[in-house]
Amino acid sequence: MDPNGNYIFSSRPRAVENRSRYYKEPPTEQTHSTYGNIMYDRRVVRGNTYAQNIIPITAQPDPVQVQRQQQIGRRALAGKQARGQLRTTTPEAVQGRKHIDVQTEQYLEELSDVIVATDVECQTDDFLDRPATPLFIPAKSGKDVETQIEEGELFDFDREVQPVLEFLVGKVIERSLWEVMEEEELACLRAQQRAYRELRNNELAEVLRLQEQERRRSEEKERRIAQQKEVLKKEKEVAEKIGARACAKQYLSDILPAVFTSLRGHGYFYDPVQKDIETNCIPWLMDEVNNRLERRYIARNLLDNIIHDVVQKRQEMFKETQ
Repeated sequence: MDPNGNYIFSSRPRAVENRSRYYKEPPTEQTHSTYGNIMYDRRVVRGNTYAQNIIPITAQPDPVQVQRQQQIGRRALAGKQARGQLRTTTPEAVQGRKHIDVQTEQYLEELSDVIVATDVECQTDDFLDRPATPLFIPAKSGKDVETQIEEGELFDFDREVQPVLEFLVGKVIERSLWEVMEEEELACLRAQQRAYRELRNNELAEVLRLQEQERRRSEEKERRIAQQKEVLKKEKEVAEKIGARACAKQYLSDILPAVFTSLRGHGYFYDPVQKDIETNCIPWLMDEVNNRLERRYIARNLLDNIIHDVVQKRQEMFKETQ
């Protein structure tokens, strides 16, 4: 009980069990039993059997479904044979004895090769449409009473409308004053923004001018430094050229006669007529001589071959005449 006298239920906190959201407990052995629950008996047809009864007898089974059932049967048979091979069997009996079958259940029963079977059938009714649900009308409670109200008893327009009009007029005037004050405030804000924008633009222009002036000064400074470096570089190059020219002049004053003498000795300074005779005339003359000697050698070989052939023919003719 709380202080107000109301009843409040409160239990001790406990941990929630860990279980799957869609978990369903498997049926027990008693549920699978034929005598326990008929819904798990495989001999009982489930669902509506009306459609099964109206199928014509001449209808042919689906070959795909038949083939699928045959594959399932072959797989089940192969699995059963494999389990039978893996199962350990009873060892063979010793000599003079034999194995017999003995019941190990709690209650003995008669064994027979003939299995007692009973056929049971059931037929469900035809499928009927569900009727429309009737409209729900709640039951009446209480008693019906009535009264009569004359004109002007509950509401007098001339008297009741006065406060409503005063309120509306006051609200309109108040709203108008607020709008006028808001417009004046917006005008002041725009004037302040305009003044601030002009001041800001002036400051930005001054900043840009100072930046441009600083940029021109830095460029002028870099240009002057580059010019001075170029002047120093040219002066250094001129000094190096003057020193190199003086050193080369002093060195070549003694080496020039020796170089000319060495080049003349190695044949670099030659007579043009002699060089022309050695490079153009003598090779042409040698080629012509070789060509003429080759033609003469060819003519001699032809003449020798002709003479040899003539001699051979004369000798053959002489032999034939003898």
